Amino acid sequence: MRLELQLKLKQILAPQLIQSLKMLQMPLLRLEQTLRHELSTNPLLEEEEVPEQPDEEETELSTEQDETNVKQDKIDWEAYLGDDSEFNPRSFRERPEERLEQTPDVEPGLYEYLLEQLNFNKLTTEEISIGEFIIGNLDESGFLTGTVEELAEALQVQVEDVERILTLIQSFDPPGVAARNLRESLLIQLRQKEMQGTLAHRIVFDHLEELDRKTHTQLARMMGVSIEKVQNAMQDLKTLSPTPVQGRFVTPARPVVPDLVVDCIGDEYVVFHNDRHVPRLRINSAYRNLLKRGSNSPQETKKYVREKLEQARWLLNAINQRRSTMIKVMDAIVEEQREFFDKGIQFLKPLIMEDIARKVGMNVATISRVASGKYVQTSQGIFEIKFFFNSAVDRDDGDRMTKRNVKTRIQEIINREDPARPLSDQEIFRQLKAEGIKLARRTVTKYREELKILPARFRKRVASKGPVKAAT
Repeated sequence: MRLELQLKLKQILAPQLIQSLKMLQMPLLRLEQTLRHELSTNPLLEEEEVPEQPDEEETELSTEQDETNVKQDKIDWEAYLGDDSEFNPRSFRERPEERLEQTPDVEPGLYEYLLEQLNFNKLTTEEISIGEFIIGNLDESGFLTGTVEELAEALQVQVEDVERILTLIQSFDPPGVAARNLRESLLIQLRQKEMQGTLAHRIVFDHLEELDRKTHTQLARMMGVSIEKVQNAMQDLKTLSPTPVQGRFVTPARPVVPDLVVDCIGDEYVVFHNDRHVPRLRINSAYRNLLKRGSNSPQETKKYVREKLEQARWLLNAINQRRSTMIKVMDAIVEEQREFFDKGIQFLKPLIMEDIARKVGMNVATISRVASGKYVQTSQGIFEIKFFFNSAVDRDDGDRMTKRNVKTRIQEIINREDPARPLSDQEIFRQLKAEGIKLARRTVTKYREELKILPARFRKRVASKGPVKAAT
């Protein structure tokens, strides 16, 4: 061990820059809430009753900033910040009920839902700890991410104890939760439906991997039953969920308010900032009228007002920076995606954030903050800004397709397939390759899952019915 000195460069973000980045990342509704909160907690801010023109607003802001350069000691602190004034920091501390309490309305997630069921059981402290650890190791689909042996080793407990608590959690709602794989999840769901020993249970237990390779007729011969029974069993299997948490514990739908509006004026598209519902703030007029008066107020009071003044100035600058950055980025997107705005969604071109970043001279992270969670109103509809960014898929003829167009093509192929012989991902991959679309087979699976389309074995339909001779 030794002591030594090191000289190194370290990038530290200024508070103003941090505030600007946070403001840029906020969607419109969150921005409105933040500004309302700042308006209620910073006495040097006030809301304009009548919105002013941008030029007048910029002039006013620059005038206010010039006024703040006046020597602070010339302010009449006693007249401006008396004991009964709302600007006195002590008055603020004496009236905490006036502060806004921001309590987010959070919906219970999967972890809280399972933990609540766990606490309903009469368990020891050690068993509750094991259960909490198991629940904490579930992925977003409800599957267990580790083995029982790994969990037991991490907790320093017996494997049998983990197995016992895992079995208990697997009996919780939603059905099939905490399973280690698809087969176990389906078997748990069948068990909760009291369908043990049925043909559907036998198919999942013995032939799950063969469902996408065997027809109903082949399954009927293998299991020595009729096609009607296999079809009925497959109908029962379709009532099960491939993922235990499918459609559950999602973020509730929230109203979409576009941050930007793209309007066509003549032959040009103009981008407007949709800030009608956002309060327009300025430095309080009472402060401006008392700038040049003298003061004998305590240093603590002066320090408080200076801090609030700096916060107000930073906030106003951050708002203006957010507005100009978003408009600048959207102008570049409109220029790149002009055909989309003229002709429709089918003319959306491949575009990545790096292209826009180079065009406007900004960092890619800034473009990402602008695009994430914010919406724009166009003549084609309301879209999230990141909708206009599409990775490209190459074709054999040298042309490029957007990811969205490839997914549309996969949807069309599946819609035209034979219900009795649905196409596997490998067959879809071959068909796309024959059309000149360069795509990996695993990417086909990824796009199919993003389209919420089930695998081939769950899309199978058989129209013919009749007894099938059992295989000897």
